Amino acid sequence: MSRPVARVLTLLELLQSGGLRTAAELAGRLGVDERTVRHYVGHLIDLDVPVESVRGRHGGYRLMPGHRMPPLMLNDDEALAVLLGLVAGRRAGLTTATGTASETATAKIRRVLPERLRIGLDAVLGALAFTAPAGEAAAPESGVLLPLADAVNHHRPVSIRYTAADGRRSERTLHPHGLVAHSGKWYVTAADLMTGEDRTFRLDRITDVRALPGSFEPPAGPDPAQRVLTGLATAPYRHEVTLRVQGTAEHIRTRLPAGIAIVAEPSSPDAADPDAERWCRVELRVEQLDWLPAVLASLDRPFVIERPDELRGLVEAFAERLTHSARRGPPHA
Repeated sequence: MSRPVARVLTLLELLQSGGLRTAAELAGRLGVDERTVRHYVGHLIDLDVPVESVRGRHGGYRLMPGHRMPPLMLNDDEALAVLLGLVAGRRAGLTTATGTASETATAKIRRVLPERLRIGLDAVLGALAFTAPAGEAAAPESGVLLPLADAVNHHRPVSIRYTAADGRRSERTLHPHGLVAHSGKWYVTAADLMTGEDRTFRLDRITDVRALPGSFEPPAGPDPAQRVLTGLATAPYRHEVTLRVQGTAEHIRTRLPAGIAIVAEPSSPDAADPDAERWCRVELRVEQLDWLPAVLASLDRPFVIERPDELRGLVEAFAERLTHSARRGPPHA
């Protein structure tokens, strides 16, 4: 590829990255003068690439909206990034559930790649393993996700049809505050005007979204992600667990992250010993207790079980099994 042609293609890549680019900026990136930049822009216009020239002190060049990127303009690193993003998004539930958009997009990109690059990318994807998210990924419908995102950004009320976990169906009016993707599922945090409460709704349980007239003022307080994590940690489960753990909240959250447990540090240190490590209060709501003893042991910090008593017995049994295994000799051949 001749050097002028390569520079014209580089100019197109720079314009495709978005925004307004000055002639001086483009000249510096291409290693040419501004007159040559104008010449290269003329080449792109001759190829029906819609380059817009903006005059004035803060003028420059930009692509007009709606221009489609030629698929062969991806270099090796860009093609790998796009394909890995599509695969990871599909497996993590970050793509929409409508049709097979991610599969067809991946196929289109692979189809137009040079054979050398296609073989290399196939080797990467064939050797790559993904850890599965907790539970089955629940991708939202694009007809649900897009209007909700628009309502969040413009503070507009919406009407939705929702199916609860127990199968009950309802129609609700919401003031949506934010969208959150967590552990393979999508959520919207919103004020539910029917109950007058702040609620969290799973997008895969919403079947219809309609924008309503008017607007609302978004609330202050925790951000949407924190609202979702707090809601998951305080959801009703079979067992309510309360612990005191001597250590920092940061260390405790390495084993009991937000969404699983609420960790609260004391408001003030021990007056008798200001340098003493604080005891944090930890609250959990869980369906099963059998996994907790191993997690508490992995904290490697003193802890006190406040409730339930059943957990004390499980921890004692776990400690006895560890002690028995530590004292056991190697098996005879």
